[in-house]
Amino acid sequence: MSLRANWSYPTAIKFGAGRITELAEHCKAVGISRPLLVTDKALAGLPITAQALDILEAAGLGRAVFSEVDPNPNEHNMAAGIAVYKAGGHDGVVCFGGGSALDLGKMIALMVGQTVSVWDLEDIGDWWTRADASKIAPIIAVPTTAGTGSEVGRAGVLTNSATHKKKIIFHPRLMPAVTICDPELTVGMPKFITAGTGMDAFAHCLEAYCSPFFHPMSQGIALEGLRLVNEYLPRAYAVPTDLEARAQMMAAAAMGAVAFQKGLGAIHSLSHPVGAIYGTHHGTTNAVVMPMVLDFNRPAIEERLTRAADYLGIKGGFDGFRARVMDLRAELGIPANLTAMGVEAARLDEMTEMALEDPSCGGNPVEMTRENTRALFEAAM
Repeated sequence: MSLRANWSYPTAIKFGAGRITELAEHCKAVGISRPLLVTDKALAGLPITAQALDILEAAGLGRAVFSEVDPNPNEHNMAAGIAVYKAGGHDGVVCFGGGSALDLGKMIALMVGQTVSVWDLEDIGDWWTRADASKIAPIIAVPTTAGTGSEVGRAGVLTNSATHKKKIIFHPRLMPAVTICDPELTVGMPKFITAGTGMDAFAHCLEAYCSPFFHPMSQGIALEGLRLVNEYLPRAYAVPTDLEARAQMMAAAAMGAVAFQKGLGAIHSLSHPVGAIYGTHHGTTNAVVMPMVLDFNRPAIEERLTRAADYLGIKGGFDGFRARVMDLRAELGIPANLTAMGVEAARLDEMTEMALEDPSCGGNPVEMTRENTRALFEAAM
């Protein structure tokens, strides 16, 4: 079976090994003649980034790059990127990298022409209508990890540096015009990034599948995404050059982001405060709290996860599914608990308040209260 295809769900996706070579033609097709490639510090000096810039330069599109992107990007990173964009006279953004680079690139494209604050565009009600849609720059997304799925999303996560709170910024025009999913770009990921981003995709699918809201399309996508991660993440981790596994993980990452239209839950509402305060890797943090959240949600999700276990070929229903999560964590070198990640008990009250304010908490199958959320954090310590 050829793992190469063009999809139009939910945007134009050019999927397959080697398709980064099409970058310049897709820029031109959406009207970008002076792209700014936004990536993170770690990627900026790597051969895959040089290759992308070479492709742009050879087509007469320059080789401008902005890489001052923190692991949990904030408004200062965004302001610096906007300044570079304006100074270079750019007319579009190529978001190149993991979730941080994709999210920040989208924020630069969104805010470069706006007069409102980025915080006025948080994903609340119809706040997005405050933006001038005509001033949003066109976006091409090129993921180099297989986790967040930001390449197929209409939002970006930005950390408020003053409050340490992660905010979801939404606008329909943040959906990239074209996404290039080239699994060859993920081969060089460090093993811990392969593990963390892969478990992020798993968390997206798991929480979407368990969410109580009605969205049968997302439900089906989430279930198949779980199967792909369960089968292919251990392969991608063990043999980084396994292109089939890398491709299937790239598909699963996009599927997770499409699926979580149905909702996220306690895994994300716990991991967002931890990441905002301690700068931990988002997907790894999701994996750390996952078994504790499964136990917390068990009364509401046991029957549903028994069906998922059957589909994934896991024996033992809910307990078998949970045991498989524990095996995956061990196999991928995920820390045992939040204490091992440096989280301090003294900050649990603060993080509990942040978790309850997080929009993900409304999608959890069991209602989250101050008492049970604090207890859940304690269980994750």
